Amino acid sequence: MAHDDWRIRITLPEQHVETFLERIGLDLSSEARELARALAGKRLAVSRADDTVFVYTAAHSEATQALAVVQSELAREGRSAATVVEHWLETEGRWDDDAPAPGAEQELLARGYAPWEVRVTAASRKEARLLAEQLQREGYAPVRAWEHLIVGAASREDADQLAHRLHGTVAPGGELVYEVRPENPFALFGGLGS
Repeated sequence: MAHDDWRIRITLPEQHVETFLERIGLDLSSEARELARALAGKRLAVSRADDTVFVYTAAHSEATQALAVVQSELAREGRSAATVVEHWLETEGRWDDDAPAPGAEQELLARGYAPWEVRVTAASRKEARLLAEQLQREGYAPVRAWEHLIVGAASREDADQLAHRLHGTVAPGGELVYEVRPENPFALFGGLGS
């Protein structure tokens, strides 16, 4: 059977966490023991962070069964607790109940960097200046040097659309460009070596 990562998150008032941990670790009620028989031979990891207890399992069916045991013990103590069954999303590096982390593009934007750049060479300095002014009116912040423009874009899709419209090329932008090559402030434009 393939192993997956599941957990139950149980949030209790902090003063009740210790007694709850003792019950599920040593002193299950007869009803909870009956429910736990389906987990015979399984070893479930339990951890605690302040007022939250986590029960980790290798399969959804184990998490569901463990949740039944947890709810039985909570009922025995006459306690209510927020309980959630969560699945680990490997590709996203988070539990499915957690909000997705902002992507790299959103992080760069939040720090004031455009994650993508469109590089355009105009036919003349005048055309470059006029194009820069037009782009500023559209909400972009182009950088113009002679007849060349560098225009930041918020996503690869936006950069591709802008490059198509302006007959430019797309390149990665943002903070990463300066971190990787801090000694080199030069942005290369097409046509070199041809």
